[in-house]
Amino acid sequence: MIRIIAALLFISSASFAQHGYWQQHASYQMEIDMDATKHQFTGKQKLVYTNNSPDTLTKVFYHLYFNAFQPGSMMDVRSRTIRDADPRVADRISKLKPEEIGYHKINKLTQDGMPLKFHVQGTVLEVDLAKPILPGAKAEFLMDFNSQVPLQVRRSGRDNAQGVDYSMTQWYPKMAEYDYEGWHSDPYVGREFYGVWGDFDVKISIDKKYVLGGTGYLQNSNEIGHGYATPGVEAKQLLGEKLTWHFVAPQVHDFAWAADPDYVHHTTQVPDGPTLHFLYLTDTTGNWLRLQNEFTGAFTLMNETFGKYPYKQFSVIQGGDGGMEYPMATLITSGRNYGGLLSVTVHEALHNWYYGVLATNESKYPWMDEGFTSYAQDYVLNAIGKNPVGNPHANDIQRLAELHKNGVEEPLTTHADHYQTNYCYGISSYVQGSVFLMQLEYIVGKEAFWKGMKRYFNEWKFKHPTPNDFLRVMEKTSGLELNWFMDLWVGTTQYIDYSIEEIEKEKKGRTVIELKRVGQLPMPLDIKVVDKDGNITWYYIPVGLMRGEKPGEEGQINRVVLPDWEWTNPTYEIDIDQKKRKIERITIDPSNRLADLNNLNGVYPFPK
Repeated sequence: MIRIIAALLFISSASFAQHGYWQQHASYQMEIDMDATKHQFTGKQKLVYTNNSPDTLTKVFYHLYFNAFQPGSMMDVRSRTIRDADPRVADRISKLKPEEIGYHKINKLTQDGMPLKFHVQGTVLEVDLAKPILPGAKAEFLMDFNSQVPLQVRRSGRDNAQGVDYSMTQWYPKMAEYDYEGWHSDPYVGREFYGVWGDFDVKISIDKKYVLGGTGYLQNSNEIGHGYATPGVEAKQLLGEKLTWHFVAPQVHDFAWAADPDYVHHTTQVPDGPTLHFLYLTDTTGNWLRLQNEFTGAFTLMNETFGKYPYKQFSVIQGGDGGMEYPMATLITSGRNYGGLLSVTVHEALHNWYYGVLATNESKYPWMDEGFTSYAQDYVLNAIGKNPVGNPHANDIQRLAELHKNGVEEPLTTHADHYQTNYCYGISSYVQGSVFLMQLEYIVGKEAFWKGMKRYFNEWKFKHPTPNDFLRVMEKTSGLELNWFMDLWVGTTQYIDYSIEEIEKEKKGRTVIELKRVGQLPMPLDIKVVDKDGNITWYYIPVGLMRGEKPGEEGQINRVVLPDWEWTNPTYEIDIDQKKRKIERITIDPSNRLADLNNLNGVYPFPK
């Protein structure tokens, strides 16, 4: 009995300790000296780390991302052994020459002046502390390191396929995140990231021919020039072969930059918003100039719809190997048609809402990062397009159906690194994550959904929200219980499929519509019934687990709310008074928001 009581007290105290939200803080100061002839740089890093957790820390971990670009690394092996390798990587890492690999070499590391013992294992630096960091205490880490920029393979590196000299992303020794689950010292095998909120003060010395762009605010623009100087003020002609670019980035969780001597640099201003910087190589198509005007309008729509972007600048930079998001910036490749360039720019910019400001653990919850961004991307592109449609997300249902048909589904609880195929990771994170929001909009109604999205942004910006944090916002906004949907959509591979089974005409002039839940995942239903005279009746069937119902939506005239369909019941009957009416058509979910993987069986007359 004593042991049981002690265990209960331990559980209670642990739960209480984690009830209040907290997050760590890291303040970086870095001085980087780049040798562009050898593609190497030396670095001095001062990191003031604040332990806001209730735990005493005896170790810390750093990410050494460049170490992934070496033959035999985990990223190399994973890419060569996964069933459907990313063609951008494939076996390229295994073929890198010594001067083409990436590395970080830690020469010296101290904690509050005391030397530290550390161990490098692949892309992770494990550090034994000289003294524990107590709850609420700070520690100052000083590090001297030197690094080699790898030949561009995945996201980061030098000399990408389009000739950009430096795409400097995941480029510095970065403190791993510690949260209520403990350390997140995941090795880098090519997926997503998770970083500590903090501030960056970065000085980069590089050959003066280079033009730089990236995270943060340039502090010495009138020394730099290259389009950054105040209009009418000439840049200072400094002595020496190098310029030092000084950037400051407050309240972010990463820092990225890119450099090329041939960058064209233009800016535009978003009304009541940030300055947009565009850095790109020669634009023979005119697409980049066209992008500047249209993207400014898109950014205004993003601010109005998803919450106001909190920083004073955002940079769109040609570089990398596709499109990748970073705080205050994105690196994207050129060469697409204009529609593709606009689409990828909108997507990566929206990551500054769903990643940059709402900084979920995207390694653990990539569907909250990529999926929410994809949903927002579809919304924005549809809104600014010439031919908007009622539901811009509807095509994603077909992609989910194909994944189900191929039989390689994995639940969304799968860690990003551990998906068995790149195909499943892509559909799950981007598509199923987007459809998750579409289903919530369908369940709670459009008005509550959009109120909830804004509330989520405002309550959780500059934090690390979890799926439950988002769900609780939606529950409070809608008044409905939603944990059943989260549990099944995220934690299982169950799917939605409802069918109209039979139309039975009974005595006394009444008609019974028999419905069947073919898939395992229960959902509320909007059903539209049209009679021979063109009269319309909407029938709404809640799920009992919701403990409520959504309000009628626009266009749902003559709406009848029916009793709950309990999830244990495989069938459901709708009893319709047909003394004066004959059914012309029945449609389950005419809005096409319900992610029914076989909507052909949800209409009457039955398709031939």
